[in-house]
Amino acid sequence: MEEVPALARTGAGEPAPLAPAPATDPYHVYLDSLGGAESRRTMAGCLDRIARVLTGDESATGAGQPWHLLRYEHTVRIRAILTEQGWSPAHVNKHLVALRRVLREAWRLGRMSAEDYQRAADLPTMAHTRLPAGSHVPPEVVGAALEVCERDETPAGPRDAALLAVLYSTGCRRAEVAGLTLADYDPGARSLRVRGKRDRERLVYLNGQAVARLERWLAIRGRARGALFCPISRAGRLRTRDGAPAPMTGQAVADILARRLAAAGASPRTPHDFRRTFIGELLDAGVDLATAQALVGHASPATTARYDRRPEHRRREAVDRLTLPPPRPL
Repeated sequence: MEEVPALARTGAGEPAPLAPAPATDPYHVYLDSLGGAESRRTMAGCLDRIARVLTGDESATGAGQPWHLLRYEHTVRIRAILTEQGWSPAHVNKHLVALRRVLREAWRLGRMSAEDYQRAADLPTMAHTRLPAGSHVPPEVVGAALEVCERDETPAGPRDAALLAVLYSTGCRRAEVAGLTLADYDPGARSLRVRGKRDRERLVYLNGQAVARLERWLAIRGRARGALFCPISRAGRLRTRDGAPAPMTGQAVADILARRLAAAGASPRTPHDFRRTFIGELLDAGVDLATAQALVGHASPATTARYDRRPEHRRREAVDRLTLPPPRPL
């Protein structure tokens, strides 16, 4: 099999042309086509890692690389190299999605022919069947984290309590929570308008306890336009941008959760664990799959069904019917 050419060189071994401007660079065009900042960071990371794997340069990024020179024999080799990294199938597949998409933008920009693009992008995903990552979050863990927030007399205490309540009672992704604005909150309907993947909007609903904690935070934050949850300085001042509360990142949401759980003496959990718990609790309570799917913003009910804990309960109950024979001499 032909070796993959370094992305900094052409297929014939000549020096690469000058890096294209962002407007004609497939890397930038692809990232600009993504709806959310979290998605852009994720897929940029995938392409940057591919560039580093292929060039051997730990400082390399996908920007300015001659993606249009890759052919089928090269992308097959790239898939093999990614598989050899020891990554999970899902992680490899995410990188393959990024690779296919950057090739498609190269074709759309007229930098490679339709035939070359179709051949190079014709890569099978890695087959795998795995349970959703993460673990269930017991109510007592959430209560312990909220207690830590209650003891914090700085503005971060009410903010973090409200943030945890929103995560637990809506199952929103961390980037979705970070992207909420005050205008998304309807106190009368107890709802939040959430922008999910591919800019799809949905309404989620808060229970009474979550509303109370959110209102307590808003009494400190104020009713000015801007991000619903904002960063807070060590001096206890709310960070602003253009005179309005500034947004935080999805990573900041995860960091807040990790910090509060650690202070509560609980084992580490992620925002996705809260999402997994929310879906499981809905299905355990008898909520139909279509309603659960709509609340969490899954594109397919099959994705929601993977979080259904009821078959697991039934299998455990079946095993519990068995009894181990008492020891006896032969």
